[in-house]
Amino acid sequence: MDRGTQGLVSPFYGRDGSKMAAAPRSGAKTLKGILAGGITGGLEICITFPTEYVKTQLQLDERTGAVKRYKGPVDCVKVTVKEHGVRGLYRGLSVLLYGSIPKSAVRFGTFEEFKKRLADERGVLLPQHRLLCGLGAGVCEAILAVTPMETLKVKFINDQTSHKPQYRGFVHGVGCIIKDQGIRGTYQGLTPTIIKQGSNQAIRFFVMETMKDMYRGEDKKKHVPTLLVGLFGAIAGAASVFGNTPIDVIKTRMQGLDAAKYKNTLHCATQIFKHEGPRAFYKGTVPRLSRVCLDVAITFMIYDNFMALFNKIWVTD
Repeated sequence: MDRGTQGLVSPFYGRDGSKMAAAPRSGAKTLKGILAGGITGGLEICITFPTEYVKTQLQLDERTGAVKRYKGPVDCVKVTVKEHGVRGLYRGLSVLLYGSIPKSAVRFGTFEEFKKRLADERGVLLPQHRLLCGLGAGVCEAILAVTPMETLKVKFINDQTSHKPQYRGFVHGVGCIIKDQGIRGTYQGLTPTIIKQGSNQAIRFFVMETMKDMYRGEDKKKHVPTLLVGLFGAIAGAASVFGNTPIDVIKTRMQGLDAAKYKNTLHCATQIFKHEGPRAFYKGTVPRLSRVCLDVAITFMIYDNFMALFNKIWVTD
């Protein structure tokens, strides 16, 4: 190279003038994230669904002067098994399973896309970018997958506890909801869901990426052991539970069968506070904590291993 071009690096030639390998296709890592995320979502929800069922039941068990149906998480399990058998703890699984695969695919795919655009040359995100990438992933999954999935799940679980259950299965239930309420019936609680998922993923990805970065130190390509990824995931999950359980309670109420009595998110929040007190905003925290810590730990362990596998058999760098 001549003197005028010394010190410059072209996209196709190194500093010594030798030709470099072609750059990877820009969407390859995003596509890997989508595939790994989809597989992860399906496996994770099959493992952790009973804790989600119990959490939802406790959040729907309102204090409105009537005697509470459940004394706590353990009692909820006992009553459900007694009345419906062990299968009762999996009521609504099909809804979450159908939704968890695209939800997780959207979450990790969009995170990888945002990370690709905001990370430095070593693939490291600044703290504010970790929050931004997680927030973007959460908002996207809330709109594209989580809101309709969560609305249907809550309605199915809520229907089981009514005196005359009306849904005979997934297809019949969805048909009834759309017939009675239209497509909007599957998008109840959109605003609190966006807030919930956005804050969820902002907190989780921030904590996870920060802890991985601390473990790697100066070697940013250092492998993080699977069990350690699980530990980091559990910590990230706990942080998100304590950070946004109140909005999760509001979201659940607005997606239940009695959602019509709430005018909007703020009205729902004020009604809960007025009739049940501030402690009601943390209903279901224990089962949610157990579920989310397990959920996030399993999710990141499965995801990291699938991404490592894809990177071995699908080389793009």
